[in-house]
Amino acid sequence: MIPLHEAQAYVLAGCSPLDTTTTTATNALGLVTGEPINCNEFVPPFNNTAVDGYAVMAADTAAAPVNLQVVGAIAAGEAPSTPITPGTAIRIMTGAPLPEGADAIVMVEETTTNDDATVVTIHTGVEAGAAVRRAGEDMQPGQQVFDSGTLLQPGHLGVLATLGIESIATHRRPLVGVISTGDELVEGPQPLAPGQIRDSNRRTLLSMVTQSGCTAVDLGLIRDDEDAVEAALRSGAEQCDAIITSGGVSMGDFDYVKLVLSRIADMRWMQIAIKPAKPMAFGTLDGTPVFGLPGNPVSSMVSYELLARPGLRKLLGLTGDALHRPRIRATAEESLSRRPDGKTHFARVNLRWVDGTPLIKSAGGQGSHQLSAMAGADALAALPDGNGLAPGDTTEIIVLHGD
Repeated sequence: MIPLHEAQAYVLAGCSPLDTTTTTATNALGLVTGEPINCNEFVPPFNNTAVDGYAVMAADTAAAPVNLQVVGAIAAGEAPSTPITPGTAIRIMTGAPLPEGADAIVMVEETTTNDDATVVTIHTGVEAGAAVRRAGEDMQPGQQVFDSGTLLQPGHLGVLATLGIESIATHRRPLVGVISTGDELVEGPQPLAPGQIRDSNRRTLLSMVTQSGCTAVDLGLIRDDEDAVEAALRSGAEQCDAIITSGGVSMGDFDYVKLVLSRIADMRWMQIAIKPAKPMAFGTLDGTPVFGLPGNPVSSMVSYELLARPGLRKLLGLTGDALHRPRIRATAEESLSRRPDGKTHFARVNLRWVDGTPLIKSAGGQGSHQLSAMAGADALAALPDGNGLAPGDTTEIIVLHGD
């Protein structure tokens, strides 16, 4: 067996970011920038007010309460036409440009007016700059706002809209094909014949691929036939940027995936010192990365999280910590038992926070076939070789619901 970190390093070394292309900003959510993005103008473009209130000269409010003559009003989107002079004020709405001569805003809550609103009483003095957003306070021309390799989220797209940037260079979104193989697998609601099981892995993995930011391609359920398996794999390599298979990577005599990939691809068949997901294969077919995951449903999901997902995220253009799920240390609320076997076990656990402390307990059955517990898990808890965790022990967990 090899350690997990060795397998992870091998997979990542075999994956490279996809080429860059020009993408419209409206279609860039979840993509990764292929070059730095720089600001081209001042943001905000002009001095403006952060609140509804009155534009004033701060010096006029020093002796508050004071009365000032109201000489106009400015709404957001209007250009000021009247300057502020000593002893005057202008009613102003949030986001509106500051009039000439004004250096502060008094919040409307700190004022009262006479019946015809021609005179405002300022009840609280303000200093110069109060409630004023300065031009360029957020961004300035030439400033780098996003580095190359930035995963674009809704806030990033808002910045692009603010700057008037309509197209950017991003890495292509990977097309990832998913194949299931096995004569025992069926689809649909029909009653199962003896020896049959429904194919859950393909639907699960297609969803996980999509959640990882890639485009999932369903390459189908392939029967146990060498020619059919080869045809599906070659088709996947031709149309996709990566292929994921589930099943057929262990030591069995009827593993057609292993038989075919050993002949047509450059693969490494690994036995990793983890449980579940000990068997895993990785290599390339005609230059296309191939991830061979185990067939047991939980093993397949754990293998995807630990090995395939980081590789796909690298294809997407991400680097460093962004390749992996968040990892934190958590405290066991109950015993999480295991037996010594030379492997790190990844227990499916539920996570909750109490007074800032992350606490974990078992999500249910820990068998590699017990998909319901995996479906309800918030995290994978690393249980080092030994007898497991006692209540109060801490360990590293991989948080599954987050980037």
